[in-house]
Order: sequence, then structure tokens, then C-alpha cells
Amino acid sequence: MTIRCKAFGLFVLLLLIFLVPALDANAQEIEDSGATTELSCSFAMEKGETGRPCHVPFPRGCRVVSIPGTKQPWTTISKGGRLQCRFDKKETDWKTNIVGTCGRCQSVRCSAQFSVRFDCSAQP
Repeated sequence: MTIRCKAFGLFVLLLLIFLVPALDANAQEIEDSGATTELSCSFAMEKGETGRPCHVPFPRGCRVVSIPGTKQPWTTISKGGRLQCRFDKKETDWKTNIVGTCGRCQSVRCSAQFSVRFDCSAQP
């Protein structure tokens, strides 16, 4: 075995020694971040129809989770077809009531799903 081969082997060993604990630490942080529950409501409609209000169920004893690093609620709006959707600012208070709404369906068929993440762990 040449010196070059031994040096490369030592380099790989040191790299693994320092790299593996760093990867493990990141994995641990994700595990400790807490579980979330996602609830949603959805509907479909035909061309020309206007979406009706879609009430996302709000589980008792839970709170809406913010997107990590922000104060924005952790939500997703998924759409199919030519359609514009949003959470209704007048009807949604993010503490007890969450309502999604969509405009007029502009394609043959449209669908929408409003999803919200909740923290349902015991609150202090």
C-alpha cells in the first residue's frame, strides 16, 4: 500500500468522523420539532360555477402552526383547473374559524383543497 493510498484512507476516515455526527445532530432537531396534524376541506365544480365557502375543521385544543421562521399560518391551497382561491380574510380568524373561497371556474372542471397544519400537543 502506497503512502498516497494511506493518506487518502485517513482523509476519508476523518471526513466520516466529522461528517456523521453533524448529520445526526440535524436529524435530531427535526425529530424534536413536534408533530403536526393537517386538516383540510375540498370541493369540485363545473365551468362557470363559483366556489362556495369551504370550512376547514378546527380541532378542539389545537392551534394553527406558523411556517417555521415566520408568523404566517402554515397552509396550502391546491387547485385543479383555471381557478383563483384564497382564505377568506373576513371569515377566517385563525383561532376558531378557517374558511377558504374560490372565484369562478374558468375551465371544464375545477377543484380546490384548503389545508391547514395544527399543533394539538398539550398546551401550557
